[in-house]
Amino acid sequence: MPKLSKKIVESTLPQNKDLIIWDSEVSGFFCKITPAGKKSYFLYYRTRDRRQRRPKIGDHGIITCEQARGVAQQWLLEISQGKDPSAEKQEQRSNPTLRELSEQYMKEHAPRKKETSSKEDNRLWEQHILPYLGGLKVSSIERSDIAKLHHSLQHLQTTANRVLSVLSKALNLAELWGYRPNHSNPCLHVKKYTEKKRERFLNQQEIALLMSALENEEKNSQNIWAIYAIRLLLMTGCRRDEILTLRWNEVDFDNQCLRLSDSKTGKKLVYLSTTTIEILKQIPKKQDNPYVICGEKEKSHLVNLQKPWARIRQKIGLMDVRLHDLRHTFASVAASKGLSLPIIGALLGHKQTQTTARYAHLVGQPLREASETISGKIMEKYHKDKST
Repeated sequence: MPKLSKKIVESTLPQNKDLIIWDSEVSGFFCKITPAGKKSYFLYYRTRDRRQRRPKIGDHGIITCEQARGVAQQWLLEISQGKDPSAEKQEQRSNPTLRELSEQYMKEHAPRKKETSSKEDNRLWEQHILPYLGGLKVSSIERSDIAKLHHSLQHLQTTANRVLSVLSKALNLAELWGYRPNHSNPCLHVKKYTEKKRERFLNQQEIALLMSALENEEKNSQNIWAIYAIRLLLMTGCRRDEILTLRWNEVDFDNQCLRLSDSKTGKKLVYLSTTTIEILKQIPKKQDNPYVICGEKEKSHLVNLQKPWARIRQKIGLMDVRLHDLRHTFASVAASKGLSLPIIGALLGHKQTQTTARYAHLVGQPLREASETISGKIMEKYHKDKST
């Protein structure tokens, strides 16, 4: 049994069956030559529980005989320490890529989320995450990989933070599904960008302009339901999809409320003003259509308000106002009238108190005005007394 060398391996001719050439120096190290002439290096060994293993080290030509011997010696050292290189190689091969993890994420985790959230997750995977990291093994992803991706999106800081959130959740699931060790999420310590919350509220003059524009639009509009949808957004503080998907059986006229069966935060009760009830009563109904805001297709709801909204805001010069800002406006009016943050949060359907906290600076305005009135009266009395 000779010491394996390049000369021996390359000079040995293939036979009509696999030919094994054992190395004389490293126990279990051998070269296999197939009848087709393919030459590969292997290591034979037994694990501590006496299981036989024959993992492949590499093909001759890609790896040299001496390099293969070095790998075999390293594996034998690991085997003496109770490790099993063959099992580790097999585990590595079975570990999914991030693209495969994303497919499992969308199949098993995403259906638990709201449809809009699930679609957004899929967009983030396809547009930002997979083109950058999709081919990496889940077990091999490092913090530096996550940090580089996050940094590459610094011009889209909100998107960068959403990408980080999706990756963090997916890699937590990878631990649950056995693809990574526990507490090994590489997203840890990658700091999110500080996001500036956009606050745009309509003032009383702008609200009056909008209401007037809606009245004019109603006279000429081919889609009356879009006009009513915008009115309801302003008068209820609801989210766009909550109004667009509102069904007549969710409108409780007797108790002046909407009983939404589903929303971003689950089931939701929305209390309505008398004015809003009157608006709802004016909305025309389509036979066999269960939706309040009817769409063009039979038994469907309107799915998009962008065109009518763009037309209306252009007419009144409010191009920087989004539909969602009508929700902010509802909350700002509530705050300016002295309603507390818990009350405003309940009206908007917030589950987290910090979500309502953005209106905290508005809540104090009525108190400041009251304080000014009181101090003014005090000083007025003081000046009168002083003058006498």
